Amino acid sequence: MSILINKNTRVVVQGITGKQGSFHTKEMMNYGTNIVAGVTPGRGGMEVEGIPVFDTVAEAIEKQQADASVIFVPAPLAKEAAFEAIGAGIKVLVIVTEHIPFHDALQIVDYSVKKNVVQIGPNSFGICSAGQAKIGIPPNSIFTPGPVGVVSRSGTLTYEIVSNLSLRGVGQTTCLGLGGDSVVGLSFVDILRLFEKDNETRAVVLIGEIGGRQEEEASIYIKSMTKPVVGYIAGKSAPPGKRMGHAGAIIERGAGGFKSKVESLKQAGVKVAEIPSQVADYVADLLKR
Repeated sequence: MSILINKNTRVVVQGITGKQGSFHTKEMMNYGTNIVAGVTPGRGGMEVEGIPVFDTVAEAIEKQQADASVIFVPAPLAKEAAFEAIGAGIKVLVIVTEHIPFHDALQIVDYSVKKNVVQIGPNSFGICSAGQAKIGIPPNSIFTPGPVGVVSRSGTLTYEIVSNLSLRGVGQTTCLGLGGDSVVGLSFVDILRLFEKDNETRAVVLIGEIGGRQEEEASIYIKSMTKPVVGYIAGKSAPPGKRMGHAGAIIERGAGGFKSKVESLKQAGVKVAEIPSQVADYVADLLKR
């Protein structure tokens, strides 16, 4: 099985006529994703890669029965795009856009919660249910269907670790990027709950990083899980107060440090890798048991 998306998910691309939107539309289609519509205000009636373009998300849903959307809209316009999608009735919203203003992100999350919308991101690489569908920007070639769920805060680390898993013959159910900003939609706990319920997910990989308390909160939930979790935390050498890549990857007032995250995960029974290449080894060993 998979979580949140599958081969039947009908996807609309907001910002489809832009450089990134058009490029990744083609890549998602090549993976098998059911892209049914694009949206760019003022460009209704066009086609991109054979996909009809509409002026509004509401029109795209009415004409093409879309139920998920991915946003490739510039940061200053991303809140408007997200509100439009949520208000129109989209059920799964993936926000790839980074550098969205903090208060805009807060308002998007609040609106998503009120409307019971599954929001992934902002600043997320998206989601891939291996062998079925991909919404977002990860490379197509790294995924292999299998029994491991992956949830992460880092795109590049995810690509490395998933690629290593596939090379070891360990496939994935669904791989999801929460987003690297300090304010995002779904949390580690949200996704861990879904993987725990998924019959085909036998183990989970959690890829975290410094900043915030998501990993510590995940550790509390992991103690109640029946499935094994392997973890990796990025940012071991990061100095306090210095942002390391992602907006959310910063140690402030002593909180969000590498040591506390690793210790919390280990206390919950998580096998924590010291380097990314160890993750595939740990997972492969767990699946043999």
